[in-house]
Amino acid sequence: MSLLTRIRTLRTVKPLPERELPEVARSVAIIMDGNGRWARRRGLPVAAGHRAGTRALRRTVEAGIDLGVRSLTVYAFSTENWSRSPDEVDALMEIFGETIDRELPDLAEQGVRTRFIGRRDRAPEALQRRMAELEAETAGKDRLDLWIAFDYGGRGEIVEAARRIVEAGVEPEEIDEELFASYLYAPELPDPDLLIRTSGELRISNFMLWQLAYAELVFVDRLWPDFGEADLKAALEAYAGRNRRFGGR
Repeated sequence: MSLLTRIRTLRTVKPLPERELPEVARSVAIIMDGNGRWARRRGLPVAAGHRAGTRALRRTVEAGIDLGVRSLTVYAFSTENWSRSPDEVDALMEIFGETIDRELPDLAEQGVRTRFIGRRDRAPEALQRRMAELEAETAGKDRLDLWIAFDYGGRGEIVEAARRIVEAGVEPEEIDEELFASYLYAPELPDPDLLIRTSGELRISNFMLWQLAYAELVFVDRLWPDFGEADLKAALEAYAGRNRRFGGR
């Protein structure tokens, strides 16, 4: 092959396309399950499992920042959790206060804004005040939004939204999905791209029933206190490998 022919051939060769980076789930929700089992397997009180779970939360938030997550919603305490023993509920309220004082301020320094969704009227007054203070203190942070679902139930949220729509005097013909969503606890919360549930359970347990309509689901066998960056990264990679069609083809 002559030199001229080689040059002509090279001109027709197109460079290989760069490998596209996988899509990142910008909005992630997590059902943090398994604290009690983690503690029992170690012969520890359940409260020890919940405290270990708060450390897992901090690890996961920091990993989310590094992996490009912008919104993280975690199921911390459900409306059904009030049925647990008074001792466990009291311990949980104490641990929530500890988490606000010890873990979340460090995350705020990393640019994390914390907000709470759900009811607050049944929480101790001191805890309610600390929630409001933390929200105010982190209002200007914009690296990652951490939404903590406290005394939260998906059905309750939908019922409360319907009640507020009626109280506002909205005409039936004015109601559509966009308007209904504006009456949820946090209308600005983005619908999750990805839901992760730990501990091997395969259900969503009344969590974000409206917002999870098209979320991808990943179930992880690991108990929540053992969850960390590698698990979050694996879930995000699983998400990136899926084709989201939103009901289309």
